[in-house]
Amino acid sequence: MFRPLSLYIGTRYTRAKRRNHFISFISLTSMIGLALGVLAMIVVLSVMNGFQKEMSARILGMVPHASLTGVQPLEDWQAVAAVARQHPQVLAAVPFAELEGMLSYRGAMQPIQLQGVDPALEPQVSIIDQHMVQGRLADLRAGEFGVVIGEITARRFQLKVGDKLALIVPEVSSVPGGITPRMQRLNVVGVFKVGAELDSSLALINVADAAQIQRLQAGQVPSLRLRVKDLYQAPQVSAAIAAELGDGYRASDWTLTQGSLFSAMKMEKTMIGLLLLLIVAVAAFNIIATLIMVVADKGADIAILRTLGATPRQIMGIFMVQGTVIGVIGTLIGGVLGVLAALNVSQLVGWIERVSGQQVLSSDVYFISNLPSQLLVADVLLICGAALTLSFLATLYPSWRAAGIQPAEALRYE
Repeated sequence: MFRPLSLYIGTRYTRAKRRNHFISFISLTSMIGLALGVLAMIVVLSVMNGFQKEMSARILGMVPHASLTGVQPLEDWQAVAAVARQHPQVLAAVPFAELEGMLSYRGAMQPIQLQGVDPALEPQVSIIDQHMVQGRLADLRAGEFGVVIGEITARRFQLKVGDKLALIVPEVSSVPGGITPRMQRLNVVGVFKVGAELDSSLALINVADAAQIQRLQAGQVPSLRLRVKDLYQAPQVSAAIAAELGDGYRASDWTLTQGSLFSAMKMEKTMIGLLLLLIVAVAAFNIIATLIMVVADKGADIAILRTLGATPRQIMGIFMVQGTVIGVIGTLIGGVLGVLAALNVSQLVGWIERVSGQQVLSSDVYFISNLPSQLLVADVLLICGAALTLSFLATLYPSWRAAGIQPAEALRYE
């Protein structure tokens, strides 16, 4: 079967046992280095994807995807919710209130963000009921001023269900200072733990109690909380609904409160990916060194091929094929091992913890106790493509030097 000269000789050089064992060793280390670089990039980026997915599910499962607030308190929130639910992206719309204050217990104080919720409707837009470790969300009954606090807050104040604490909120008044503190006693009816910073900064009360603290009329709610299908469409969806409702409504979404966190996570993934790419670049430099030594070792062979009629382009192709084969094999090995490792990294870490008796990720220090991993096909293709591109570029200079060898000069001392 006919094969191009460059492909035939290039692959033959790759699989042949060379006289110079040092060159063979350098080729092997180049291949191993490339495989390790691809393996490391796939595993690390998959773990970072897993962390981002886990944090997104926990944080964005607690904070509103989007909210609609009226210039005046909503008298008939059901009508506004009916308009919002007509949008194809909206999955649910429930009454919602939000205020900030300070929690005080036995002289200790902590800032807190309070969410007023309807316990019966909240599971439609939140994951809070799935993460209750004490009490129940249904215990937030209107008029009883019950509160559900985060696990970190409960641990900091040493609180349990049944304890009482004070809420201090600022209130606009006619006194010269303009703002006076207002106190309200709350009863702890539950504790949640989502494994995020929200465990220390968020608390929930009944939406009717929140309205009373804000001095609203009975039946009024400050805003409406929306749950949307596509989180990244939340700004457009909420803005479109607010525009449909009229000038008396304004929209907000999760990107205003949590957007910087996820932007930082995305940038961190990008920077770590670029740093890990240096491992692949080092392996590509090894390919350059390998091919330069092969060219020096095969100088006489190159000269003979030139005298037999081989063109400089064919000589250049021989060594480009040889270097590319090294890159392809190393990338394939690293890609396969990286995919297998990324799919089983959680089980691997669990096995290491059982064997060593040490916990790699402690829930007391980190917000999660296991190592999540999410393998994305796009990441694998991007990593393998970058490795193959660097491997190919590494072949250009040694191949160009081989094509420039003059037969008379190469055979002079043979």
